[in-house]
Amino acid sequence: MVVDEAHGADESGEGENYFVSMTDMMVGVLFVFIIMLMAFALNFQQQTDRQEENISVAKEVAEKLDQLENRVRIRIDEIREATALRSRLLRDLREALIAEGLVVEIDEANGVLRLTEAAVQFPSNGSFLDNTAKANVGKIARVLGRVLPGYSVCTEGQVSPCRRSTQSAVETVFIEGHTDQSGTDERNWSLSTERAVNTYRELTTVSPDLRTLRNRRGEEILSVSGYSSTRQIDPERSPSAYQKNRRIDLRFVMEVENSSGLQEIRALVDGMRSEIEKLKR
Repeated sequence: MVVDEAHGADESGEGENYFVSMTDMMVGVLFVFIIMLMAFALNFQQQTDRQEENISVAKEVAEKLDQLENRVRIRIDEIREATALRSRLLRDLREALIAEGLVVEIDEANGVLRLTEAAVQFPSNGSFLDNTAKANVGKIARVLGRVLPGYSVCTEGQVSPCRRSTQSAVETVFIEGHTDQSGTDERNWSLSTERAVNTYRELTTVSPDLRTLRNRRGEEILSVSGYSSTRQIDPERSPSAYQKNRRIDLRFVMEVENSSGLQEIRALVDGMRSEIEKLKR
């Protein structure tokens, strides 16, 4: 009897142990399932947050792109305005000089007023202005003195027409000296500069007020440069071609109030670059 009871007790213990083992296993599986579910939920949340973040970044990039496009459009419009203003300046100068009896040519695309050999002529290997050339440069000086202020920025106390600070205006007028292809290159570099300097001196002697014209940086707009024989208008090696190439060009460079605008564009580009890097990550 005792044996049977003992045997019965053993069977009861084995059943209980089996039940406990199964319960522990089920709890363990459930616990693992809960962990997996929590991990899935967390990962899903992170993915959702990342998607929302990406969408937000994409919207910011799109907004900055619109701003950038708008700023670039404004810059382009200002450049077009400056180009149109320069063309009008060249035409005004040509008409005024024709009225003075001078033959000049204009290149609107490059902003050049060309003083042909009929207006200002230099001898071979010479940079001085003869009496005829001086008289013609004097006419050019007086025309520049009348016309140029209306295309330059206003200076303190200026009474004549001028350009307000927010408008496009003349930045520099280069008095460019040129030579023909004869002679040495070393001599031609100095010769072309001498021609430009002598023309500048005569212009400012006849019309001293030209030196009062300034750009937005407060610099005199008249300047000189020499190009030797590097910019031929007639490539032929003949006396007539040489005479054409020994010349003075007036090159007009325009400016617009673009420093703040360009800084804005740069800031927008930098901001877009950082946002795009976020999207990549």
